[in-house]
Amino acid sequence: MFTLKLNNQTKDKLEIALSGEIDIASAPEFKTKLYALIGDGKKDIILFCNGLKYIDSTGLGILVGALKKVKLHQRNVYIYQLRDNIKKLFHITGLDMVFILEEAV
Repeated sequence: MFTLKLNNQTKDKLEIALSGEIDIASAPEFKTKLYALIGDGKKDIILFCNGLKYIDSTGLGILVGALKKVKLHQRNVYIYQLRDNIKKLFHITGLDMVFILEEAV
């Protein structure tokens, strides 16, 4: 089970908080909610992940899809406050070189 909450929205960015677990069972709902918020992809996406406990390859694929969508408009996805276990997964998969990972705001 996961939660996705829109914290803030401006003309140029969306701030979204993720918590819980994103896996193959919750991935369809995660994708639907995330892509609905992203819309046309013309804003930077800032994901606060300090509450995210687990994400599998399906969830990572959804994040990559979101990144591709915003990159079409020269925007980016920033990921803040990953837990060590998830940060390790980003490193192992090479996604730490694709996304902008930040420790704190």
